[in-house]
Amino acid sequence: MFPILIGTVVIAGIIGYASEKMDFTRNGYLPSIIICVGAAFLAYFVKIMFGFGFRMPGLNAAAASVVALFLIPVKRRK
Repeated sequence: MFPILIGTVVIAGIIGYASEKMDFTRNGYLPSIIICVGAAFLAYFVKIMFGFGFRMPGLNAAAASVVALFLIPVKRRK
């Protein structure tokens, strides 16, 4: 269970960093990573407690991170 949690944080951090690097969001590196990691933690614990989510933990982390970047108000480039 602990390696899955570490992998979730790493995947979410990479997605947060990549979204800033590719100018998808303009929050700053740290806020984007925090948003993604928070969403990935939420998806991880929802999967543990209720069983909702994909079978692969990495896919849960990636999907939650991308959805969080869309839902959290961000300054997007036009």
